[in-house]
Amino acid sequence: MHEILQERARATRRSLLEAAACLFAQHGYAGTSVNDISARSGRTSGSVYFHYASKEGIALAVVQDGFATWPGLLTRYADRNVPPLERLVALSYDIASALAEDSLTRAGARLWAERHTINADLPDPFVLWTTAATRLLAEARAGGQLAADVRPAPTARTLVRSFFGFCTLTEALEGPAALPGRLSEWWQLMLPSLRRDPRSAGERPARPTPADGGQPSAEPLPSLQPAGETPR
Repeated sequence: MHEILQERARATRRSLLEAAACLFAQHGYAGTSVNDISARSGRTSGSVYFHYASKEGIALAVVQDGFATWPGLLTRYADRNVPPLERLVALSYDIASALAEDSLTRAGARLWAERHTINADLPDPFVLWTTAATRLLAEARAGGQLAADVRPAPTARTLVRSFFGFCTLTEALEGPAALPGRLSEWWQLMLPSLRRDPRSAGERPARPTPADGGQPSAEPLPSLQPAGETPR
């Protein structure tokens, strides 16, 4: 009997969390009430307060639940047989897809943007992103794939911030469905500044780029889609 009650409690908490995430993502923190969460979940307001105590509490739970998916996501990009810059690109596509499609991720991003209106200390979502990007850039540097003047930690910090700003503005102007397609344009701009120039190591230089008045470079960019997916 005790196990049945525990399972029911978990199911209730999950339904409240998912309902709150959908509403926060759509309407923001101020635009969502406990009654809205109750109606969306099919549970009573008393049930909301029993499991989360306050609207701030459920907002914090939404953000924390989104964080819980990160270890599994990062594990998918731990294969050192795949060049680290390719893993960085693929990871960014997964994040962009989550920002476009996953209600918990979308809600977490919106709640973070509205954090000054929430009476709770929300965890910084950029720490994990920046740590993962720093590690991948450090691997690229150790493997001789990174430009000599690119430092992993500050570069990762800049990439994550510009990526998040790019995603936010793209969604505002074109809607979340446009994110994965627009991301390839962002990487076409970013990747050439990250990669080591083969001429710096005495290798045969790539052909001139169109900007030089010649043909495109012979050296391809890393795959611009998540691992295991076909090009968009």
